[in-house]
Amino acid sequence: MDDDWKASWQPLIDAIGTDFGDDTEEWGADEVEKGIIRRYLEPLEFDCPLHYDKATAQKYGYSDILAPYSSVLSSAFPPLWIPGEQIWTSAERNAQPTHSPVATSSDDPMQKLMPRTSSFFATDTEIDYLQPVVLGDRVRMRGRKLLSCAPKETSVGRGAFIVWESEILNQREEVVSRIRIGMYHYVPHPHKDL
Repeated sequence: MDDDWKASWQPLIDAIGTDFGDDTEEWGADEVEKGIIRRYLEPLEFDCPLHYDKATAQKYGYSDILAPYSSVLSSAFPPLWIPGEQIWTSAERNAQPTHSPVATSSDDPMQKLMPRTSSFFATDTEIDYLQPVVLGDRVRMRGRKLLSCAPKETSVGRGAFIVWESEILNQREEVVSRIRIGMYHYVPHPHKDL
């Protein structure tokens, strides 16, 4: 197999350890509210009073009810859809979103070090939860440190598995969690009729 295409990923490999996060503060779409916590708890039947009873939460030293740790990421992303805009580039089966909180844009410094790709998908997510997020908090992500870049050809195409790390902060600038997100950026193989 010809591996010359892998060399095009070398500039990004050489940048491992670089924080590509800029100074832009992009907050989650909404503050943490009681209704969204309830809707998160319902399908899980997650019956812990820390998440719905303020008196219980205060009894254990919290200022208000807690958002489940596993729900925090959904509060950190900016809105995917904005009224008047379209999310998807087309109606095709494998259409990509026009913008995404986990994808890089063409003017992104990290994107400039990568070969051109047309598709991506998330591969894995790891989160270290450092402190709780409570009702009324608003959270945002900060930083995007490149941890790894591994070029690989898969059944869907040629590309690279990329992992980067960010912090999630509340409105008091306290780090509430650290997140590592893995993505596969690739160029799909040409369609083959079976």
